[in-house]
Amino acid sequence: DMRVSEMIIGVRGDVAIKVFGPDLDTLNDLAKQVEGLMKKVPGNQDVYTVENDGVQYLRVIVDRLAVGRYGLSVEDVQDALRVQVEGQRAGQVIDGNRRIPIVLRGPDAVRISPAEFAALTVSTADGQSVPLQELARLERASGPVKIDREMGSRYSVVIANVTGRDLVGFVEEAKTKVAEAVKLPTGYRITWGGQFENQQRASARLALVVPVSLGVIFLILFSTFGSVRQSLLVLSNIPFALVGGIVALWVTGEYLSVPASVGFIALLGIAVLNGVVLLSYFNQLHAEGLSLIEAVTQGAMRRLRPVLMTASITAFGLVPLLFAEGPGSEIQRPLAIVVIGGLITATALTLGLLPAMYLRFGKARGAQTEGAVPQADHG
Repeated sequence: DMRVSEMIIGVRGDVAIKVFGPDLDTLNDLAKQVEGLMKKVPGNQDVYTVENDGVQYLRVIVDRLAVGRYGLSVEDVQDALRVQVEGQRAGQVIDGNRRIPIVLRGPDAVRISPAEFAALTVSTADGQSVPLQELARLERASGPVKIDREMGSRYSVVIANVTGRDLVGFVEEAKTKVAEAVKLPTGYRITWGGQFENQQRASARLALVVPVSLGVIFLILFSTFGSVRQSLLVLSNIPFALVGGIVALWVTGEYLSVPASVGFIALLGIAVLNGVVLLSYFNQLHAEGLSLIEAVTQGAMRRLRPVLMTASITAFGLVPLLFAEGPGSEIQRPLAIVVIGGLITATALTLGLLPAMYLRFGKARGAQTEGAVPQADHG
């Protein structure tokens, strides 16, 4: 998971705070400030920033006057040193189907030993070999390990993982602390990413998909029952299921993550299915001539076993996921908790409340007396 995250967003961690700006020293200082603040937020784990300074470099400062006296330019000296260190392609050798490039460069000692590098000579146009020390000054300097860029801008990154609390709440609290304590100079900015960014993107997509799905379900229910009342009665099972899922998350200490949201979606499907099973049978019995109260009473009793069977099979099938460990358990466990907890309340409330709601709202007032036995007139 960390490897995939690194390939997608460039870092390994739940939260990645990237500080963008032009100066590396300022970026490192700001990253240190953010790191210190992140360590004070409850729920932080493994907060760190990548050390990006302290590497020793051998800096070559070319003396333009000395170079000019030998008829050279700064670029000539740079090209000569580049050939010694990096190499220069001089041609290629064809060996059957293979093409082997020929590269000219200095010995390995030049790239390893500063003394060997300082002893290099540069050839002039008239064939002279001038020691490098006569053309440039060599000095040691500290510099960065690497320069990271994104969208054409340099950045430094602070990485943090989250434990013991929800990711969104952690990031919101951390954002508040950083905004209050870290003063960004002109030209610098902070962005928040990592798994948090993926979670926000998934939540935004779910916020669009779920209402659209509920609307489509309502249209299908209306085409099935031909009644807005009964379609809404079936959809009333959805709050019954949500109650159990939310309580189950609270009891187990889990949070509303993306896997838990997917569990709610699966749970809504089962709740709607149970409602359709009951209401369809109620309508069938009522159409056969039974009074409304008899149709509801007999229908609830006869459909008790199918509804319980649907819920129990699903719940027992997800029990192994409750005890899952290792990679993937962070996805399996929240989903199973939501579905099992929601099935308990959805099944109980569907069998207990839906028949009563059908009696009250399932039929229009004038239709509720259909099928009732007429009373004899003793007047």
